[in-house]
Amino acid sequence: MSQKLVIVESPAKAKTIKKYLGSGYVVEASMGHIRDLPKSQLGVNVEEDFEPKYITIRGKGDLLAKLRKAAKKADKVYLATDPDREGEAISFHLASVLKLDPEDNIRIEFNEITKDAVRRSIKNARPINLKVFDAQQARRVVDRLVGYEISPILWRNVKWGLSAGRVQSVALKILCDREKEIEAFVSKEYWSIEADLIKDKKIIKTKLTQYKNKKVEIESEKEALKIRKDLEKGEFTVSSIKKGTKTKNPLAPFITSTLQQEASRRMNYQTRRTMSIAQKLYEGMDIKGYGSIGLITYMRTDSTRISSEAQASAKTYIEETYGKAYYPSTPRVYKGKKNAQDAHEAIRPSDVNLTPEMVKASVKSEEYKLYKLIWERFVASQMASCKLDTISLEVLNGDYKFRASGSSVAFDGFMKLYDYKVEDEEENTSIPDLEENEKLKSKDINLNQHFTQPPPRFTEASFVKTLEELGIGRPSTYAPTISTLLNRLYVERDKRSLVPTDLGKIVNDIMSEYFKDIVDVEFTAEMESRLDLIEEGTETWKEVVGSFYNPLKKDIDFAESKVSKVTIEDEVTDEICEKCGSHFVIKNGRFGKFLACSGYPECKNTKAIVERLDVKCPTCHEGDVLARKSRKGKKFFGCSRYPDCNYVSWYEPVKTPCPVCESLMYKKYSKKDGSYLECSNESCRHKIIEKKETEEQE
Repeated sequence: MSQKLVIVESPAKAKTIKKYLGSGYVVEASMGHIRDLPKSQLGVNVEEDFEPKYITIRGKGDLLAKLRKAAKKADKVYLATDPDREGEAISFHLASVLKLDPEDNIRIEFNEITKDAVRRSIKNARPINLKVFDAQQARRVVDRLVGYEISPILWRNVKWGLSAGRVQSVALKILCDREKEIEAFVSKEYWSIEADLIKDKKIIKTKLTQYKNKKVEIESEKEALKIRKDLEKGEFTVSSIKKGTKTKNPLAPFITSTLQQEASRRMNYQTRRTMSIAQKLYEGMDIKGYGSIGLITYMRTDSTRISSEAQASAKTYIEETYGKAYYPSTPRVYKGKKNAQDAHEAIRPSDVNLTPEMVKASVKSEEYKLYKLIWERFVASQMASCKLDTISLEVLNGDYKFRASGSSVAFDGFMKLYDYKVEDEEENTSIPDLEENEKLKSKDINLNQHFTQPPPRFTEASFVKTLEELGIGRPSTYAPTISTLLNRLYVERDKRSLVPTDLGKIVNDIMSEYFKDIVDVEFTAEMESRLDLIEEGTETWKEVVGSFYNPLKKDIDFAESKVSKVTIEDEVTDEICEKCGSHFVIKNGRFGKFLACSGYPECKNTKAIVERLDVKCPTCHEGDVLARKSRKGKKFFGCSRYPDCNYVSWYEPVKTPCPVCESLMYKKYSKKDGSYLECSNESCRHKIIEKKETEEQE
């Protein structure tokens, strides 16, 4: 019986595909790349036109032997690696080691792992696309040249183990430049004035916008008080009422960057976690009643295009579920960004009829949440627009003009399924029926003090958005770039924000002074564009690498002779080492910061950094409450007298007692209320809502 071999990248993908292909096929997994440049040397012969030296990745020998054996038995071998540059490179290297002709029809690809897509790919097998491979090869060689040529300069002059990278270095500079803006920012005071006006016992909230037809800018309390005095003397008169309609259109289906941003905003997922979950959804999961099935299309894409089949399925689903009014008169087509790689579709469910509720019982909570997000965004993207009835109101008091606007939903359209807010979108205000020249009484005239804020630090979501807008990296590189910056301790997380460390600032200063091109946004974006040209066949990979490396080599030679050694001083603490009496200093280790004796190497005493709260233990009333971390890195709170006292809590206790029953209160957070305090007494549960933290506009 003839047998065909299909090689994919992961066991999960292999399991799903095997189910669709049946007994005539053997499906094996390469477990990612099987060949790469060696770690122990540069692996690129710069004297011989940048010829790369590929070797079998350590530990892959037995797997490679297994694949060779399977290939010899097979009548036909298909390479079904991911549909992108990395996937094409893996297929090229597999063809090389298995002695397959890359010009034969051995390469198959599918954007979604469904029965039809997989079987169709077999019929449409093609040769390996050497232009796509060359684009990946150029990126790999350039990244190796940057990393292996520049990193040793950092090792010798700053600290062993540091690294430079083509994308990571410019990304670090973006973060450091933002931090400099924040540090240089000088806050200014300003005031705003709002008038609460009354009509039939209903409050109309209006905001002062103009004085004598010019924008109002109030810089001090004194000015604000004077205006309020003027307003109290005058009267409020409705000068203009404009009614209209507004259309709110759905957002495009997800691409990699927007999925990462929305998963961060809605679920607080880090980019790496989002991509890990999406990978599982794409490769296949066991769903009750369906078996192993790929739930979403390929998750590394910057195209908003969707197939005509998917569009037709969405139309049928929308009309049958919500009614024909909920489908637009013509199918929606979304414009992609200028440099989008349009080979893939947007991220969408493989089968729109497989609703989130149908998969919920078969997957983990985080997988359900991400699938639900992707499914709802896709379906909503194909639905009719939301229609809003709007009203805009202007009220005069002498030379002062106040404004208010409101809206009500006339037809919910896509918002029946997926709502969103855009930047600067105002909260809806309910405005009663009014007439022009109508007089209104004021309930309150509120003076609000504000201070201009520095630019916000980047969250992972806003950082990904910025990298995408600037053309830095590709969908596959956003999450690894952030992970590298964090792992190298160039950047640390402060709640949701990314903050450059002192080490990161030092590395950035060196890179900015000696390797200006590497950290230049336009230069890096241009490099990405040239990789695209290699894929299109209009440039050769060796020409691109040569034009990049020749000026880089001059910078490297100059830096080798000019960069001076930088000493990073450890932060000295007040805590004294109980073994030798020296001060402890703060060190960075593999698992984060810790305390080490400054008497090292004579004294090798170390200990964990413990955060001591100004709160007595609610159980024993003797020890202090300490903030600790679990084995999985989750923060919890316990008594300093442990194990004599076993008090423990996931919530942070506060010193201030409950104003109702005087019990202990805990800090908590919800999306609805933001940060709040809640009484620990089950029969009380009194809440104190704090001012909700404003998120960075992402």
